[in-house]
Amino acid sequence: MYIGNLEAISVTDELKSIIPSHTRPTFDEETALLALGHRVVAGVDEAGRGPLAGPVVAGAVVVPPDFRPSWLAEVRDSKLMTPAQREAVFGQMEESGIALAYGVASPEDVDSLGIVGATKEAMLRAIRGLPEAPGYLLIDALPLHESGLPLKAIVKGDRKCVSIAAASIVAKVTRDRLMADEDAKYPGYGFAQHKGYPTRAHLERLSSLGPCPIHRRSFAPVQAVLGGGHA
Repeated sequence: MYIGNLEAISVTDELKSIIPSHTRPTFDEETALLALGHRVVAGVDEAGRGPLAGPVVAGAVVVPPDFRPSWLAEVRDSKLMTPAQREAVFGQMEESGIALAYGVASPEDVDSLGIVGATKEAMLRAIRGLPEAPGYLLIDALPLHESGLPLKAIVKGDRKCVSIAAASIVAKVTRDRLMADEDAKYPGYGFAQHKGYPTRAHLERLSSLGPCPIHRRSFAPVQAVLGGGHA
């Protein structure tokens, strides 16, 4: 695990010139926290709150502010990246040895805990999976006081904060891979393409085939199909 020398260093001018200013996350939050003595700062984000099927997945990443790999210039909100870009950066993140982990909340968790509760559970599992316990959390929008750690919830944090943006990549790539696996288990729904989101194609398949085991029974479109007689 790479932690670095903890010196508060801002993003270099070279990196700033590579990443468009309107999409470029910065190290501002991390460096401020390190200057205050927080030794391990983790970014946390999730993927999969909106789908009708599959898990919620959270990522947790520690990116030291003095860490300068060339691929860092490509880190941003995962929604602004192509699947190929996300996969490439995720692979480089793993190879670099920085601390990262993911947590999964199942469709059953979603149905029993609610989407917010399941999202928090996935985040807690990701944080617990880090090789070293963080001392501070930077989270995209959702406060996670259940962690027992000091934190800052940042609206659109995946576009503002490098650690959160990196966590968004971990969460999105991991969830997409899981949904590709589910596509092989439950052919016909197109999970590898739409990843469980309520696209027209997915809704048509849901209506004709009925829900499969990974559909979220608590979500209205699935409930509507169940109410129509599907088991």
